[in-house]
This record gives sequence, structure tokens and C-alpha cells, in this order.
Amino acid sequence: MAGVVHIPWYATLFRGDKFAVALQEIAPVALRYGGTEYSVYRSRDDTYRFLQMATFEHKPDFDRYWYGEEFSVWRADYASWYQVPVLYTWNDMLMRGGIGELEALSPARAEPL
Repeated sequence: MAGVVHIPWYATLFRGDKFAVALQEIAPVALRYGGTEYSVYRSRDDTYRFLQMATFEHKPDFDRYWYGEEFSVWRADYASWYQVPVLYTWNDMLMRGGIGELEALSPARAEPL
């Protein structure tokens, strides 16, 4: 069963836009550590709040990503751009669906009544 890691970030004052760009640098790196999918969300209600998500089959692969040199250097470079502590949560994926690129994974569409 795949696990999806949720990493909540909160940018410091006046750094929201720059931090959005910085997150877009580090999120794809998850794929080099065994991640199968990544995404970054920015809140519309609070533009300093971000949610980074990454899917891994095995938690040790995520640990290599989170504690590895690339992410460690990234966190050091941008340490003043986000509030600490950053506490990620590991979630088991129970179900996933959608349309478009996820269509192959979705159940068949019901016929209209």
C-alpha cells in the first residue's frame, strides 16, 4: 500500500511568492528517491500556507529523501523563509480517483439516469 506524506509549510512574512518557487525546486526531487508522485498546494485563504505531498511505496525511501543531502541543503538555504517546526505526517492511501490523467485508475463512469 502506497503512503502519501503531507508536509505542511508556512512561509514567513513577505516570502510567500518566493517560497512557492523554492518548493517547486525540491518537490520533484522526491522522484529520484523512489517517490512516484508529488504535488504542492497553496492555500487561497492564507497565501503563506503550503502543503507539499509526495507518494512513496516504502517509508525508508521517503526518509532518504527527507534526510538526504539535497533536502538538507535546501532546508538550510531557505531556513528563514518558513516557520519551524515542520512536522510531516505519513498517510496510507486507501483510495484515489478522478478524471483526466487519472481516468485509468477511476471506476467506470455511471450512466445518467
